[in-house]
Amino acid sequence: MLHRLLLALGCLSFTAQAQDTLRVLSHQAAVVVTDPAKGFREYPGTVSFPSGSFRQVTLRVRFGCPDSMRCADWDYLDHIYLRKKGTDEKYEIGRMLTPYGGAFGKNWSFEWTADITDFRSLLSGEAEIVYYHSGYEPNQDRGWKITVEFEFVKGTPVAEPLAVHKIYDASYRYGNKDRSIEEDLKPYTLTVGKATRRMRLVVFHTGHGMDKNGCGEFCSRYRDVRMDGALIDRRDIWKKCGDNPLYPQAGTWVLDRAYWCPGDLQQPDAYDLTVAPSSKHTVDIDMEPYQSDDPNVNEVITAYLIEYGPVKATVDAAVADVLAPTDKQVHARHNPVSFGPRVLIRNLGTAPLTSLTIRYGTKGYPAKTFSWKGKLVFNQTEEVRLPGTIDGRPGQNSFEVTLLSPNGKKDAWPGDNTFRTSFTQVPVYPQQVVVALRTNKQASHNFYSVKNSEGKVVFERKNLKDNTDYRDTLRLEPGAYELALADTAGDGLEFWYNVRGGRGTFMLMDAKGHLLKAFESDFGSSVYHAFEVRADAPQIAVAEPSIGLFPTRTKGKTTLDYLGNEPEQVEVQISTDEGAQLVERHVYENLKEGVFEYDLSYRKPQRYYLRVFVKGVMKYNKRIRVGQ
Repeated sequence: MLHRLLLALGCLSFTAQAQDTLRVLSHQAAVVVTDPAKGFREYPGTVSFPSGSFRQVTLRVRFGCPDSMRCADWDYLDHIYLRKKGTDEKYEIGRMLTPYGGAFGKNWSFEWTADITDFRSLLSGEAEIVYYHSGYEPNQDRGWKITVEFEFVKGTPVAEPLAVHKIYDASYRYGNKDRSIEEDLKPYTLTVGKATRRMRLVVFHTGHGMDKNGCGEFCSRYRDVRMDGALIDRRDIWKKCGDNPLYPQAGTWVLDRAYWCPGDLQQPDAYDLTVAPSSKHTVDIDMEPYQSDDPNVNEVITAYLIEYGPVKATVDAAVADVLAPTDKQVHARHNPVSFGPRVLIRNLGTAPLTSLTIRYGTKGYPAKTFSWKGKLVFNQTEEVRLPGTIDGRPGQNSFEVTLLSPNGKKDAWPGDNTFRTSFTQVPVYPQQVVVALRTNKQASHNFYSVKNSEGKVVFERKNLKDNTDYRDTLRLEPGAYELALADTAGDGLEFWYNVRGGRGTFMLMDAKGHLLKAFESDFGSSVYHAFEVRADAPQIAVAEPSIGLFPTRTKGKTTLDYLGNEPEQVEVQISTDEGAQLVERHVYENLKEGVFEYDLSYRKPQRYYLRVFVKGVMKYNKRIRVGQ
């Protein structure tokens, strides 16, 4: 039986009592910059991987701004390679698409994870881990601070890996009328070993380059995967970027791309196949037929066939991830939450998983249970939304999920049945709140709604008019709520590239007009905010001010809007791209609200930065492109 393997979006997070974890660092806060002369630079790190039996291996990649530089600007294609000691053969085990970091502050950081258990047979003994950074941007004043870490969870493997075969590994020209890509993406045939019972195809794939049709970065095309001549998968090599967990970014981060988005550690595609010992099989990857006059269109593909022994358990369920509630950055768009916990479960046994009891809740509060029914074949996952509100105290809390009685039987490996995550409790607001929306010039793209814990829409606003202020006063019963604003075009209430769209704002206030929450206008596809309403809501904490600048792509003029809860000393600094030269400085005493226009048309065309400081603390950092 053949099916697609759905990889977990994060690593398993167990307590030490459940499963022992070992960590190996190959790069710790390494400063990574380009080599413009070559277009790439390698950063090797020697490691000694542990020996033993491991249940799962997770790759963690953490980015920050270097201490002595600013974050780098461009969305480059980077690779993480493994090279075994004494060999020249390298294996791509991670693919990183760097973010547009031009407006990130010094304290910015972000972490991504990927399940790389498929490569665990290579992750033993001494090896070299190479972080391969591509690009041509200047390297004296900008770069990244990168940490690469491997997390090994001890335990019995789901199945023993027996062999790893690299079948594709190159940047393949796509659309060349003189040479079809299929001449290079040739079918790969192998005969599996005597002990092999399963085979897995793992594929890293991203599209790059630009012709008149936007290919390969900005055009959608399909990819076929065939095994033994049969089509097992066809999908568009395309990814929506407006819901990127890392936002906003300085560049064109919201634009959809060829199976990648800026600021992302790619989760490879994977396919499972049950095979007979010593059987012969052929794998082939085919691209949609296409011809281009521009040779700079590339499909960057690395693919492996991995042989496995038999799956060791018949009944074996696991928690793959807790999507909500959690403080994990990759899930931040939909966290914190006030109701409806979401967990990702996985079947790791040969028998279809048809039933489970899920016990869940916040530490220090009574646990809840939910009876799940469905049908998951081996290695399939399913997102389960659990009923009820989420208990919690102000600040940090611990949430725990445990899977019980899979198929009414004992689980073969209970170590991965429990998952704990830390989360921040939602804010508490009074019963009367005001949703304040100022639309931009493309209001038809937007609508918002408020739902209660039963999923009922208690208020919604549609059919919006351009450049209009809406103030909706909501009188809510005590309980848990979700506020969501959507943008169907995926470019938020502002996007620097869409100057014609203008800028809008979205805020939540109390009945007296105090700011409860100001939302980022450059949000891409959606804004989500969960909260609790109580009659005895505590005094409102001081919210961060609402600050915006538009346009940031201009011939000189740009407008800053500011709204705070209390009058403060506010300082605006405009500096050159490198920050070496202060161009303008404006100090506003006792500023609570204001709109200010600045004109840089007297300056030479280049990039500038506008930074806003409130009582000496930087609250806003935006890049301005001044052109002719």
